[in-house]
Amino acid sequence: MSKGLKLSDILVTVLIAVVFAIIYNIWNLVYKAMQVTGLHLEELSYGMWFAAAVVAYLIIPKPGIALLAEFAAGAGETIVMGRFDIATIVYGLLQGLACEIIFAIFRYKSRTIMVAMLAGLAAALVTFPIDYYYGYLGEVAGWNLFLYVFFRCISGIVLAGLFPYYLVKALDKTGVTKLFRPASQKDYDNL
Repeated sequence: MSKGLKLSDILVTVLIAVVFAIIYNIWNLVYKAMQVTGLHLEELSYGMWFAAAVVAYLIIPKPGIALLAEFAAGAGETIVMGRFDIATIVYGLLQGLACEIIFAIFRYKSRTIMVAMLAGLAAALVTFPIDYYYGYLGEVAGWNLFLYVFFRCISGIVLAGLFPYYLVKALDKTGVTKLFRPASQKDYDNL
């Protein structure tokens, strides 16, 4: 399999991003519903906004896929919202970049659950400096900051790591994802 991106890789990645852009907008309702507690329980749902990068990489494990998927999902989210929101695009770009760094560390060869969880955690961690820049952390009471950080990190691991891993694993069982990865020796032996 070539390392470079083919047109089909880009088109499938953008399709994944479009699906997640719609999911992200719907997911905002879940986030808002959990926000009423005041204990930052909504941060347990935050990781869903990092999932496009991990899903796309697990389907098409090539350099640049995670960055493209998350950036396109962020841009698509602003289109679905019906208003241009530069902050959403910045978040998407940096979350995708954080995932890319994790995948690059493993040389784009590992699709394990641990790599997916690390990518989800990295995407969660990169959001804190952005939150600080936009002043969102100023809204968090000092005693509550621990819950805010802890819940978001857990959410990144679970919703952007475990969920995409098991979603793609289920898609693998259907055979649809084999179009984007090289055949294994087991596949050749089955012929």
